[in-house]
Amino acid sequence: MERGSPEAIYQLLRDWNIPFRSIEHPEAATMEDCQAVGRRLGAPFCKNLFLANRRQTEFFLLLIGEDKKFRTAEVSKKIGRSRLSFGNEDKLWQALGARPGSISPMGLVFDQDREIQLIVDQDVADLEEFCVHPCQNTQSLALRWQDFEQIFLKRTGHIPQFIEITGEIPE
Repeated sequence: MERGSPEAIYQLLRDWNIPFRSIEHPEAATMEDCQAVGRRLGAPFCKNLFLANRRQTEFFLLLIGEDKKFRTAEVSKKIGRSRLSFGNEDKLWQALGARPGSISPMGLVFDQDREIQLIVDQDVADLEEFCVHPCQNTQSLALRWQDFEQIFLKRTGHIPQFIEITGEIPE
């Protein structure tokens, strides 16, 4: 499968019988852009953050609600890792087939060795549907959370860790 190819992601979803809706649009470079796309697709967008430990030896994909604040200290504490930062661009491409601005859980299909640990904000897991990019930020898709968790993640072998993100700095 070609990395960074929305068509490959769409075909995979069809092959796995995962219903979705998709649209093409101008580059969605900000969360405001993504929220506008989400309104068109009829589902909230999900922020996707590629994180790493300080030594860049452990990598995480964080799915967080579009309106939540990301606080490194909060997430670090809740997953038991110190000093999380953003993962490097080369590892992002190698592991998830995406570039910054196009990070997507759909890229987990490229993580054959399951090096990426999926962390999900409980509010995202409670959504009926959510929107993400298909590893390119000029297209977006909406799918049901249940299909993502029960079919997509099971097929890729990724087991999510669920946390509650408040956006507050922990004591």
